[in-house]
Amino acid sequence: MNISEDTRPVCILGLGLIGGSLMRDLAAAGRGVYGWNRSEKTVTAAQRDGFDVSGDLAATLQRAEKDDALVVLGVPMHALSGLLEALAEHAPSVGFTDVTSVKEEVHALVTEHGLSDRFVGGHPMAGTANSGWNVTLEGLFQGAVWVVTYDNAVDLAEENDRWVETWARVVTMAELVGSDVVPSLSRRHDRAVARVSHLPHVMAEALAVAGDFGGPLALTLASSSFRDGTRVAGTAPELVRAMCENNRSSLVAALDQTLELLQEARDCLADESRNLRELAGDGHAARGRFEARAGRNKGDQTNRPIIRVRPGTAGWVSQLESAESMGAQIAIF
Repeated sequence: MNISEDTRPVCILGLGLIGGSLMRDLAAAGRGVYGWNRSEKTVTAAQRDGFDVSGDLAATLQRAEKDDALVVLGVPMHALSGLLEALAEHAPSVGFTDVTSVKEEVHALVTEHGLSDRFVGGHPMAGTANSGWNVTLEGLFQGAVWVVTYDNAVDLAEENDRWVETWARVVTMAELVGSDVVPSLSRRHDRAVARVSHLPHVMAEALAVAGDFGGPLALTLASSSFRDGTRVAGTAPELVRAMCENNRSSLVAALDQTLELLQEARDCLADESRNLRELAGDGHAARGRFEARAGRNKGDQTNRPIIRVRPGTAGWVSQLESAESMGAQIAIF
């Protein structure tokens, strides 16, 4: 089958901000999509909005098995094990992916359940500080990077055409909702997001508390730099804990390096013979490199290289490795 012409539906389990927004975008793109959520309130709200949603997990998975749907796990890390057990029982052959913000632990859990031969990890680098079906929206993934892992490519690709097909279906789904796909091994993904996603959450929480220590006057005077720097501190605390605590070792390494920078800044300010020239210059240059790659504002044209791959052909894993090393996005042909 030409994967670009694939019309099989997508089944989403968990309809919070990411899963629910994915459902909206897939429906808007004309792809068949249905899903499940544990909360009766969410099911009712989604049905009221015109979406095909059920609170019966077994029936939903049995439907996905019959349809050969691509299943997307859209639940928090702590709920994954239960879904994997249900998947093994009620949908024993479907390919599936996830949208969890850590990948190595998810891959290990999937392996523990014996389902690696049909799993492809995923992580859309998109979101807001809000959660739940009521804040889902169309366009959340437009222009966002969607990480697709290839951990199983070396071990399984030559012997398992089904896994290669699932991988291609995940890439195609991400592209359908407007995302730019970047391949990564799970461990490298976790190290990277510790620095650019999880560390910012920790820093935002600390900055918010430090500002609050200043009392009413400080909060009244706080403007755009404080608002921008603390935006993600508005995320539900349990979600922040989950993403950070599930990536402890990588986040600790990033924090240690950041604390060295902050300590050096503190020492410079405490000594009137020294200044912040080096940190200010290095930070400005680092921001410039980010803007050169990603654009100054969200939605700007990016300058990432693009590598075209044909899944399952000779040398395609080497192409993914090259793309990962360059931070390049990929396209299927």
